[in-house]
Amino acid sequence: MNQVIDAIHAACIGQTTIATPLGPLLLARTQAGLAGAWFESQRHHPGRIAADEVPNDPLLRRAAAQLREYFNTERAGFDLPLDLHGTPFQRTVWIALQRIAAGCTASYAALARTIGAPQAVRAVGAAVGRNPLSVIVPCHRALGSDGSLTGYAGGIERKRALLALEAREPMLA
Repeated sequence: MNQVIDAIHAACIGQTTIATPLGPLLLARTQAGLAGAWFESQRHHPGRIAADEVPNDPLLRRAAAQLREYFNTERAGFDLPLDLHGTPFQRTVWIALQRIAAGCTASYAALARTIGAPQAVRAVGAAVGRNPLSVIVPCHRALGSDGSLTGYAGGIERKRALLALEAREPMLA
């Protein structure tokens, strides 16, 4: 296991799995906020979390509702308290990802420049790949410098589907 997943396992107080058009999505929360959203079989999936299954938890219900709205093209972004577990560098990258608007993309190099680390393109790519909040922290919006759909922990087909979904109208903020 990696440090991010270890931290989430230690802090998680509740979880639920929801159905999405791209497959089951595990949501996990801590006392401070939503800490995880992983598609079934994606890389860096935390596996079984010891926390209780709590589908009626208010934050998990709110996250599930916002995700349903997102997949129905009724919502472009998320308004949820997040508890980002990662290194300071990873958290900086994940915060930068949240600034990429729906329907837009950014290269890993542009993200590196945005966070003031233009030489750290590979490290930015690694941090994007370890994002524990799929869809909500929109790592699918990060592309190769040539616009290619490079690696996505949830799989390239899901990345392509998320980008296509975001290109549709209407989407509300």
